[in-house]
Amino acid sequence: MALSISRCNFKKKLTRSIYCSLFQKNVQSDTSTQNKQEPAVDSIKTTFRKKLMNGPNLRNFFKSESLAVDWIDVRKENEVPYIEPKSLLGNGRKVYFEVYGCQMNVNDTEVIWSILENYDYEQTKEINDADVIFLVTCAIRESAEEKIWNKLKSLKGLRKKRSKDKPHLKIGVVGCMAERLKEKVLEQDQSVDLVVGPDAYRDIPKLLVLSETGQKCINVMLSYDETYADIMPVRLNQDSVTAYISIMRGCDNMCTYCIVPWTRGKERSRPVSSILKEVENLVSKGVKEITLLGQNVNSYRDLSENNSDTSLVSQPTSLSKGFTTVYKPKLGGLRFYHLLEKVANIDPEVRIRFTSPHPKDFPDECLHVIQSYPNICKSLHLPAQSGNSAVLERMRRGYTREAYLELVENVRKILPSVALTSDFICGFCGETEEEFKDTLSLIEEVKFSMAYLFMYSMREKTTAHRRFKDDVSHHIKHKRLEQMIAMFRYHVEKRNRAQIGQIQLVLIEGFSKRSKSNLVGRNDQNLNVVIPGLDLVPTKCEYNDCRLLKPGDYVAVHINDANSQILKGIPLYRTKLTDFSNSQVHGEVLRLRELPLNS
Repeated sequence: MALSISRCNFKKKLTRSIYCSLFQKNVQSDTSTQNKQEPAVDSIKTTFRKKLMNGPNLRNFFKSESLAVDWIDVRKENEVPYIEPKSLLGNGRKVYFEVYGCQMNVNDTEVIWSILENYDYEQTKEINDADVIFLVTCAIRESAEEKIWNKLKSLKGLRKKRSKDKPHLKIGVVGCMAERLKEKVLEQDQSVDLVVGPDAYRDIPKLLVLSETGQKCINVMLSYDETYADIMPVRLNQDSVTAYISIMRGCDNMCTYCIVPWTRGKERSRPVSSILKEVENLVSKGVKEITLLGQNVNSYRDLSENNSDTSLVSQPTSLSKGFTTVYKPKLGGLRFYHLLEKVANIDPEVRIRFTSPHPKDFPDECLHVIQSYPNICKSLHLPAQSGNSAVLERMRRGYTREAYLELVENVRKILPSVALTSDFICGFCGETEEEFKDTLSLIEEVKFSMAYLFMYSMREKTTAHRRFKDDVSHHIKHKRLEQMIAMFRYHVEKRNRAQIGQIQLVLIEGFSKRSKSNLVGRNDQNLNVVIPGLDLVPTKCEYNDCRLLKPGDYVAVHINDANSQILKGIPLYRTKLTDFSNSQVHGEVLRLRELPLNS
């Protein structure tokens, strides 16, 4: 419709332009006969307008008559008037993915692969066999982007060595870095064929066809409504017992240091129905743990008109004391804890996790849902970023140190066994030594189970880039990072060693990286637990076989060693998540005599 209006406006402007040209040519020559020329000019104008309106239009330039429809109709999925449908097919060409950054990029890759698989592409895990290479990029930190630039240099050599009897090797940069550095990527690295932003993955098959002519193809337009809700992602590792589901995209928080709102756009949530459908699909394929993903996952709201579950529709609740936001809270819709409860109810034997939340969006209703369901893991990510209120204000985090600590106290009151994890940045603009000490004291006071610790890296386009100066030297940043790491490791090792003697439920995920004779899994608190791969007698369960442990098994494990990174233990018996939870609730004593006979 918009293009049809634009076409009409174009005709009007073209008519007016030609009319003015004719008028000046005929009238300027003799201004004394202006009145005599006016009828002639009117005649010319009328004749030309009739010819223009009766002339060829957009449909006359289509290849086939079947495509000669209104423009609003040809925008249907997979219909491109200037591309033959058959040319969109990959015809078995092999695609290689190299994924950088967060879990969201892993899920994005699965969305891309779902799209390409429908167009008859094949996936390869060998980069030398690939016909198309996609680098799924991250732009959060400078170090992440440096890895991409180095990889692009190495791909130039791979392209030179490529056999001439093979098709031209296509290289694509997709994801956050593609949107942020689109011009630089195409100008600085001539080997890149296409650049695709996070909201343009549907166009990849078309862009691959257009790049066959040698032109560089780019689409980094951000969307207000794209969530890929109608696309069922295809997991890259079909054997994995864990999976990720993106429930929303983008972010509205506008933290001053963060590039996400500019690389992934505004916040929008998927409908509950599409998420539940994806969960059910994963469960049917044997997945035992699902992580819900979003830039600000706990601000999720399903505002879709077809949401018929009106009993759960709510109005926005006020933020907790000490918390603020830069955007107006959304009205109505199903909130995150409604979704969490629905997902948990699909299968009580499937663990549910979520990341990454924002501290301001933890109402008590959400905490009580987590407490009520044994299969919702008692591990919460509360990204603090700094322990100093002044720095938090410059970061535009929306809370003070005191508000954060009150939240921690409330969380541990409702969830006594919870494990808290966090993010911290040192060396943010203007951070003094005294302000940094507040960060160290917060790490010491809360005693996190896991923390992601970084030096500040200024990103172009962010508010900090426009308003502040990156005035903390690299040397000081590095020194502060080492202090944070030392403080964190000291307390996390004490916390982990305090778990020696406990019996915990562990979901086996695969072999240990260091030894194929050991298995590794995670406990409820998201800590890695290493155990020997023993035969187990299936006590306390309804199993009727005796077999080696394998990925997907829930195992009761006696913790007998720990350090700052992992727990170690002895497997006792296979069990079910619900059985183990019930035994804990009823206070059953799990005795060491239940060790396997061949231990």
